[in-house]
Formats: sequence, C-alpha cells, structure tokens
Amino acid sequence: MALAAVTPDRLNLDALTSELTQGAEGDGAVATFAGLVRNHNQGRSVRFLEYEAYEPLAVRALTRIIDEARDLWPDARLAVHHRVGRLEIGET
Repeated sequence: MALAAVTPDRLNLDALTSELTQGAEGDGAVATFAGLVRNHNQGRSVRFLEYEAYEPLAVRALTRIIDEARDLWPDARLAVHHRVGRLEIGET
C-alpha cells in the first residue's frame, strides 16, 4: 500500500492502519484523522463536495509532508491518503 495516495475510492482506514502497524510490537499508539463532509458551511447548506487533484503533483506534495514529519519524528510511521471525486454528506 502506498504511503501517499490520491484516490477516488473510499478510504480504508483499517487497511492503512494495519499496514503501518505491521511489526510495530513496541509502539503504544495510533493516531488518525478522517475528515467528514458536513451538511453546512458558514451558515449555508451543503449538499456534497467535489474534490479534484492533479494526482502526480498531489502525491508529491503529500510525500513532502510525510518526509518533513519524518525529519522531526524519525521513528514515526506515517501515511497520508486523500480522496477525490464527489463525496456525499457524512463521507470520509
């Protein structure tokens, strides 16, 4: 599984967590962030969100974020996945 990915597929947090924790016998925590599409923004109704990205450039930017975090926390295992396409209210 890629550490940095941009995909139209539903994000699979369980698979990504499993990938990162393989062989992590001494580690004591896993922290995740999953953004959800909400039904409002600044007092206005939201029906859905449509994300788009130029995948090669976006993956390069996500990889840079991972590399910068590794510089600060060399023992951390990191991955960043971002979904594109139409997302309905409540989707990740």
